[in-house]
Amino acid sequence: MNEMYYPPLTVEVTVEDAGKDVRKVLERRLGVSRKLLSQVKLTEHGLTVNEQRVYTTAKVAAGDVIRLRMEREESDDILPQPMPLDIVYEDEHLLIVNKPAGMIVHPTHGHYTGTLANGVVHHWREKGEKVRFRPIHRLDEETSGLVAIAKTGYVHQQLSEQLQAGQVTKLYRAYVYGVPAQLEGVVNEPIDRDKEQPHLRVVTPDGYPSVTKYEVIDSFEGAGGKCAASVKLKLETGRTHQIRVHMKHIGSPLIGDKMYGPGESGEAAWEAAVGRQALHAETLGFTHPMTKTRMEWVAALPPELEELERLLRGGLEKEQQ
Repeated sequence: MNEMYYPPLTVEVTVEDAGKDVRKVLERRLGVSRKLLSQVKLTEHGLTVNEQRVYTTAKVAAGDVIRLRMEREESDDILPQPMPLDIVYEDEHLLIVNKPAGMIVHPTHGHYTGTLANGVVHHWREKGEKVRFRPIHRLDEETSGLVAIAKTGYVHQQLSEQLQAGQVTKLYRAYVYGVPAQLEGVVNEPIDRDKEQPHLRVVTPDGYPSVTKYEVIDSFEGAGGKCAASVKLKLETGRTHQIRVHMKHIGSPLIGDKMYGPGESGEAAWEAAVGRQALHAETLGFTHPMTKTRMEWVAALPPELEELERLLRGGLEKEQQ
């Protein structure tokens, strides 16, 4: 049985919970969702009280021991593929990876290999772990930085709820054209698909609520006299392309952004240096669902963004002198 299931989630029934049904106790004590319970109760050893299989409506008494066991799953539809991974943190419950730019998180139509999922599934196979790939959030292909991946359905559910409740810290670093008029502010503008070009997003009154906090941490006079800035951003919501759309909306599009950038009017040297949109998911923090400890990780700027900053500080002009 141990090979088929993850280590159980265990709850000892207190006097306060005596007389309640199993579902209510697990919801109150562990925050287990009804969806997860409905999946677990179908397996032979998924839900037990004192090691006896029960229904979620079974009543419990003080001192009873409830155990919730989730079956081990694998992502059989994802091809394992060896690749270097920058693993920032890993335990038996979750994995934090620093994703490079140019890599898609999950296989999509036309991209079945070369994704982060392919590399992570191979990593787990090599370790002998039977785990399903469950990312908590995703990054655009051309955005680098931290991605959290849950190893169990329960951890995924708990972190997804933290994300929805705004309890997950996600800080980004971006390099943008121009310097925002206000050096610190909040962009609170709804976003939705562009009706003319559905693959793009735009600020529109009929869009979904979208909030981005930003702070200019440095400004530059680059080659050719063009101004640029290094900006720290915090997402309060998680819309597709949110940072890119919001920064364009306030007149400071991301350097290297082929979809929302200034196009041919951009500084060629800067665009060439970064080779992609200058956006990096720098900091990620949340409460660990199992240990209840607040944890935070930071990913250093990748070499191409360090090179971009060097150019913005005048390195190119110095070389040309």
